[in-house]
Amino acid sequence: MKQFLLPFDETPCYAAEDFCTGPSNALARTWLEKPEGWTNGRMILWGESGCGKTHLLHIWAAAHGAEIHQGPGLRGVPGPPDRPVAVDDADAAADETSLLHLLNAAAAAGQPVLLTARTPPARQAFGLADLASRLRGSLSVAIGAPDDAMLAALLARLAAARQMALDFRVQNFLLTRLPRSPAAYREAILRLDRTAMASGAKISRALAAGALADLTGPEPDDKLLQTRHFRETEDLL
Repeated sequence: MKQFLLPFDETPCYAAEDFCTGPSNALARTWLEKPEGWTNGRMILWGESGCGKTHLLHIWAAAHGAEIHQGPGLRGVPGPPDRPVAVDDADAAADETSLLHLLNAAAAAGQPVLLTARTPPARQAFGLADLASRLRGSLSVAIGAPDDAMLAALLARLAAARQMALDFRVQNFLLTRLPRSPAAYREAILRLDRTAMASGAKISRALAAGALADLTGPEPDDKLLQTRHFRETEDLL
């Protein structure tokens, strides 16, 4: 029987125990533990969407009692902070003047500031020269691409969070065909969950291929793969 698809709260969980650690974020995690060493009391975590920078920002903010601001929502002139400050999506700040005032106020109050962005300050275009100077005069740490072990752990964690059972064929399909991006894995698991609930079908490789066709691209030609393998084998003989 086909199930009705009910709306679910997709609010992400930023608990420390739910973060996938790995070589790609090791340097970031090291620097987050010593804000006293940040250049001018500021650090910018940057990386592609879904790399974990927002998750790390929330973990740090919880550990230090920091107030969290969303870059796109910054408006007006903030007062002097009495605790550490975190700004997510700082590169998408709607009001550069507001962000500049916040950085200046935090510096005057002696409070550290953690920011996230998709690109490093050196590659960002700013309308305010003073803001560009502040951000480029901050510690900038990249979060790199995840390795195979981290992606496999992320896949298992995302599936478990939705109580999804993925057999070996489905797991292998996702790990080998999806873009190597945490954001793509989150999107894939969300789609599979919704598709399975709407259809009442078990999550199979065929269901995954259909639901994620735009993420994975066309299926490889088995004959082409066999021919390529045969030619490569001949070259080794």
